Amino acid sequence: MSKLITYEELKAHSNKDDLYMLFDGKVYDCTKFLDEHPGGDEVIIAEAGRDATEAFEDVGHSDEARAMLVDLLVGDFDKDSGLNMKSGSGSAQASRMAGAAVEQTSNLMYFVPLMALGAYFAWRYYTTGSV
Repeated sequence: MSKLITYEELKAHSNKDDLYMLFDGKVYDCTKFLDEHPGGDEVIIAEAGRDATEAFEDVGHSDEARAMLVDLLVGDFDKDSGLNMKSGSGSAQASRMAGAAVEQTSNLMYFVPLMALGAYFAWRYYTTGSV
């Protein structure tokens, strides 16, 4: 029988030296995998002690990555222990919101300089009669 991990236990293992993550109702100890993760340890640390199902799925992990989870399994998550999994985790929602903010900032990063360049050429055209 699989060990049942409560929300409090999951949260207690949320630092770089002792890191649990929740995917699809199962809890995994990702501590030893931090140095090996191709995306860097910061992406795993950001989801530590939380339901990282959506973040894990959004990246599109390979079958090999999914196979690695078998060795990291700690147990099943106790759904009655306090985390509302139906609405998604707060970290996944925050991640989506942060992604939207980054995308909006990225668009502005290109738009503002292009507008400034256009304004410069318009000014040059009207003040000198040519570019």
